[in-house]
Amino acid sequence: MEEYRVKKVNEIKQTSITVHVPGSKSITNRALLLAALAKGESALSGVLFSDDSRHFLDCVQKLGIETKVEEDNCNVTVNGHGGQVPAKDAAIYVGSAGTAARFLAAFLGLSEGTHYMDASAQMRKRPMGPLLKTLTGIGASFLFEGQDGHFPFEVTGAGLLIDDSDNEKKRIDVSVNINDSSQFLSALLISLGAYAGESVIRVEGTHGMAYIDMTVRMMEQFGIKVQSENGVYKIAKQGGYQAKKYDIEPDVSAACYFYAMAALLGISVTVSGVHEESLQGDVEFVHILEKMGCICEDTPEGICVSKPANGILKGVDVNMHSCSDQAITLAAIAPFADTPTTIRGIAHIRLQESNRIAAICTELTRMDIRCEEGEDSITIWPGTPKPALIQTYDDHRMAMGFSLVGLRAEGIVINDPMCCKKTFEHYFDVLDEIVEKIQM
Repeated sequence: MEEYRVKKVNEIKQTSITVHVPGSKSITNRALLLAALAKGESALSGVLFSDDSRHFLDCVQKLGIETKVEEDNCNVTVNGHGGQVPAKDAAIYVGSAGTAARFLAAFLGLSEGTHYMDASAQMRKRPMGPLLKTLTGIGASFLFEGQDGHFPFEVTGAGLLIDDSDNEKKRIDVSVNINDSSQFLSALLISLGAYAGESVIRVEGTHGMAYIDMTVRMMEQFGIKVQSENGVYKIAKQGGYQAKKYDIEPDVSAACYFYAMAALLGISVTVSGVHEESLQGDVEFVHILEKMGCICEDTPEGICVSKPANGILKGVDVNMHSCSDQAITLAAIAPFADTPTTIRGIAHIRLQESNRIAAICTELTRMDIRCEEGEDSITIWPGTPKPALIQTYDDHRMAMGFSLVGLRAEGIVINDPMCCKKTFEHYFDVLDEIVEKIQM
């Protein structure tokens, strides 16, 4: 499918729907690495199968870690080696998966062996330098084929994750700058959790702390506790990760597109299995919709978002630093609010799958919607979107987010819609089913 013509909703007959979304990408990829670092067999259920998670799983398998995959049932069994990498000289390809790129670079940078890592053209452009600098300080070495600090490269590990937990291990004390990506810190935390000694990570920057909270909570679920205070993270000697059965939450990032539909179309949307206590920071987007006037309730089935009581969607001024993946989603519904909307705290999204600030402003302008780009913000004025072919920049969130506009405006066409395979390969099938259902 080279283009997707969004079907405008002209008549609503069913005003309440329940949606099922795939498992969380962020939790899936963390769980795969935690299970690989544990000793013994872990059974993961609710696993997301998408381009990103398949690349991560393929890399784990190429590193010699045995898995049993039941894609139809969304299950993966991982036979972990307690932090060991069985294949000491493997070559792996992470595609465009930022989690695989950063998490596996840290794992291999701390392990034994020499490995070759490569990535897609998109991922080759994204930042890796601060993480690789920290790993070099611990004892890893990198040989770059092209630009320093970027894929592809050969990594020779520091040999710290070796099976000598009975011996005294030196204390590791490092620092890392996370202004470009919180994944740098998550990567170090997860892999150092398998280190047999004490480790301390001193953090510069505060980007994406909701994802750090997720990482720390999942590490604890797999048996490793992390102490944190004033930007310093400490992992005491604890005996390593424990294999376990682990259920992966539905993807809140995916759920947010359907919650935004509730605001746009004046319907009630429940996403099954998504609850307020989710590990995922994007649940904050529900509270942004509340500020816009929507009514939100955490029901036994899942969070339900309904239209504003007075039918008017309000513009908001919000800092989305903690849920920046939804900046595109909010930008897509902002033209339908009654007053301008300003999205702040998003400078870092220029360095994601696309320059998302520039992409948002370009595509809104293409639809004749007034917007203004700031250094770390976007302001969007109310307006009537004109017909347009929306460019997606090989960015899954641009494809899914901007499809929402076409539910209220005629003539919105999404170019290269299948870039959504990165995280939600059946998104447009689900969207079609919902549009058909609410008009029946």
